[in-house]
Amino acid sequence: MNTTLTISARRPLTVGEKLLEINWGFLLLVTIIACAGFAMLYSIAGSSFSPWAGAQILRFAVGLVILIVVALVDIRVWMGLAYPAYAIALLLLIAVESVGHVGLGAQRWIALGPLQIQPSEMMKITLVLALARYLHGSTVEDVSHPLKLIVPLAMIAIPAALVLHQPNLGTATILVLDGCALLFLAGLSWWWILPTVGGAAAAVPVVWQFLHDYQKRRVMTFLHPQDDALGAGWNITQAKIAIGSGGFSGKGFLEGTQSRLNFLPEKETDFIFTTLGEEFGFVGSIGLLFLFGAVIFYGIRIAMASRSQFGRLVAMGVTLNFFFYIMINGLMVMGLIPVVGIPMPLVSYGGSAMLTVMFGFGLLMSVHVHRQVEIPQRSSGII
Repeated sequence: MNTTLTISARRPLTVGEKLLEINWGFLLLVTIIACAGFAMLYSIAGSSFSPWAGAQILRFAVGLVILIVVALVDIRVWMGLAYPAYAIALLLLIAVESVGHVGLGAQRWIALGPLQIQPSEMMKITLVLALARYLHGSTVEDVSHPLKLIVPLAMIAIPAALVLHQPNLGTATILVLDGCALLFLAGLSWWWILPTVGGAAAAVPVVWQFLHDYQKRRVMTFLHPQDDALGAGWNITQAKIAIGSGGFSGKGFLEGTQSRLNFLPEKETDFIFTTLGEEFGFVGSIGLLFLFGAVIFYGIRIAMASRSQFGRLVAMGVTLNFFFYIMINGLMVMGLIPVVGIPMPLVSYGGSAMLTVMFGFGLLMSVHVHRQVEIPQRSSGII
């Protein structure tokens, strides 16, 4: 056992010791991925840092500071803040319904002074924190008990319903996936999971009736994009062209035509992965996915090394949230699922998504730095 770990067993770590405990290799990996995003934003703006790349670099720098500060805070402090943070995010989601700003046909943003924030992004992390605290110390029997499932299911369903009403199907889906994944990791019985999945599949025809018209069009466009290639199917058709035209090694940096000639819509946000595929081809796309895989691997290792159930659940929740971002965006731009408006983390342009991901990574590092901290477990998940 190294010296730092021995010290941590006797007394709390100092700030200097915590800084040494931060996994700087992980931060370097995150920075490399972000730099790939800066390069793509620079390219699609016509070899210019304005309007996207420069602003994104500044946001990432702020995010790095947030990550380090969050990492230095004792994991037990974050446990104590879990419920208040969830409550604040929930109140902001409710506030969006009345005073939120509309963007791209959805009411998702709220103004707090000079800042424009997206409460649904905050909810992704605060939901992980709140569920991890609730499930801390719960036994497998507790998690699978019908009465004790009411609270965590409500914690998942209420924000998911509010986000869906904005409407934002992609983020609502991630909230549900995050919540259900944590319940599964805490020991939810397959006797609950399998019937739920079956019921969800059987409910698809009913859910279809409640979808907005634009959501129905997205599904139909996904199934038959060629029927309206110049209209509703334009986005996904151009995305496929961009990815396919990159071939094995791509056209070269700054040589992408689909994005630079404005054929590709939302090129700086939801569809930025297609620009990378066009300019760097299969090799570049797989390389980025490999870097994402390394981040996920780090996250799983950090979770497994934590001595507290709260730490393990937080680390896995943050890691899975990051994975769902990548999975949904990747499948979306390749035309394998309908377009749902989810950015590629660390790569797509956007303030709320970038800062939320970096805050989540700060929590992941806090779990790593304080991995030797033992938090007493109780028979009840409510602390």
